[in-house]
Amino acid sequence: MNYDFFSPNQITFGWGRRTELGKLCASLGERVFLVSGSRTLERRGLINELQQAIAATGLTVHQFEAASHEPEVSDVDALVASFLKLEPTDRDVVVAIGGGSTIDLAKAAAACATNRQSSSVVDFLEGVGRGYQISERPLSVIAVPTTAGTGTEVTKNAVISSYSPPFKKSLRSDHMIPRVVLVDPELTVSLPRETTAYTGMDAITQLIESFISRRAAPIPQALALSALEKALPALRAVVQDGTLRSEREIMSHAALLSGMALANSGLGFAHGVAAALGVHCRVPHGLACAVMLPAALRVNQHVSEKPLARLEALFDQSHPTSEASAAAFIARIDRLCHEIGIPARLRSIGVEIDQLPAIAVSSRGNSMNGNPRDVSDSEVLSILQQLW
Repeated sequence: MNYDFFSPNQITFGWGRRTELGKLCASLGERVFLVSGSRTLERRGLINELQQAIAATGLTVHQFEAASHEPEVSDVDALVASFLKLEPTDRDVVVAIGGGSTIDLAKAAAACATNRQSSSVVDFLEGVGRGYQISERPLSVIAVPTTAGTGTEVTKNAVISSYSPPFKKSLRSDHMIPRVVLVDPELTVSLPRETTAYTGMDAITQLIESFISRRAAPIPQALALSALEKALPALRAVVQDGTLRSEREIMSHAALLSGMALANSGLGFAHGVAAALGVHCRVPHGLACAVMLPAALRVNQHVSEKPLARLEALFDQSHPTSEASAAAFIARIDRLCHEIGIPARLRSIGVEIDQLPAIAVSSRGNSMNGNPRDVSDSEVLSILQQLW
């Protein structure tokens, strides 16, 4: 048995623990580049509260506002340029407060600020640029997620998009795992119902796909089992009532564990197609994952029968065979999606039928490489046509 396991140096988790952000910043540097992306938390004064808490420790704070969309090449390049005007050093700390998009943007900018082989992040992205690598250690990053979904607070990559030409690719390096992760589930209470559903399904998809991935490993699988048992019922409950503290904590923890699981085991079909849906149709990532997850499980049902049966056993051990258990788990995910309002058809999320061939071709990438079995472009297209 051979495997590696990557994780942050420190995880600080708990309700209300955002009050410790200033102390954590002071332990890493002398100046803070604060990248914020939650307009709701800004309106409520929480971003200002955190900025003041950092400044109270004697650190200088420079604030940058992230755009309210998944990060694009131009967003990263602009933020890097802003960082460089301040002549960053290894005593500067990037604090990312927001959803997965904000954290990805900050991680990418922190890496490109110290790796100057090119003036654009595009030349570092997998499969589209000049193949430059992140060889110098990025600026230290503290990630403070305000959603419970992507798990990017604990991963070694940042997903960056372009729409002309269309692609969604990763900037990736072992150095890019944030130094400190501060998860305060209380920051997710203000999330709208739809965002709670979509981000929660992103985490659940990551847990499942990493568990059945062809690169699955023991520690990530253990994390996935631990998280899924509580996350499925918790998501159903918190979509109905977003103020439930216990369920918010469960989902934030599930997102955290899903990030560590995917960072070490990879993903699969649902995430491969979700990236393409984002590029060609601008479907929000969590929604795309949620729509694709049942289909992805059916694609892999026969080759992943035993691990899927193991997941079903978390909830029901009465099925007479592994085949029946695997089918029951897929049905369980189908029901969850229906109950929390996830559409079953691609046409319902704005996908046009003439976009399907391009989506199928664009589904190739690192996520699809982890799928338990090989899937041809023609099979991907056929599946998309059936879902349309």
